Amino acid sequence: MGTTAAITISSDIMPGFTSYYKTMTLTEAGSIVDLKETTGYSRKKLASTSAVDLFTMANLFVDSDAVSGGGKVFIKNVGWNGTIDKSVGVKVFIDTVEIGVLYGGDWLMMPVLATDGEDIVVQPGTDDAVVLEWALFYQ
Repeated sequence: MGTTAAITISSDIMPGFTSYYKTMTLTEAGSIVDLKETTGYSRKKLASTSAVDLFTMANLFVDSDAVSGGGKVFIKNVGWNGTIDKSVGVKVFIDTVEIGVLYGGDWLMMPVLATDGEDIVVQPGTDDAVVLEWALFYQ
């Protein structure tokens, strides 16, 4: 049994749209083979505007097939001390390319082509305390 991700979207602001639900099994690039590796689940409090390297790609991959694709990354801004502050954002980068900003309660799950030297980095916009949770699944 592999790793499965699920999403449900519901909205009352779109006429004629009630909800959307999808699941997917995390598989290796271009195949139906389940992903076999993970960094595990991590959680960390950030309280400065310094950039933090969540995933050092060179430390994860030991063979050339691993960098060919199939990686999936999950990151969530869970807020701090039980408070989800929508004004506290954390930028997410792959290498130096900004992917987006996760405000309190926001999360992302996306495919990532993980290559040596293109680490996944986060950087809080303020020095307000925030907790991030993350995991990377890869082949």
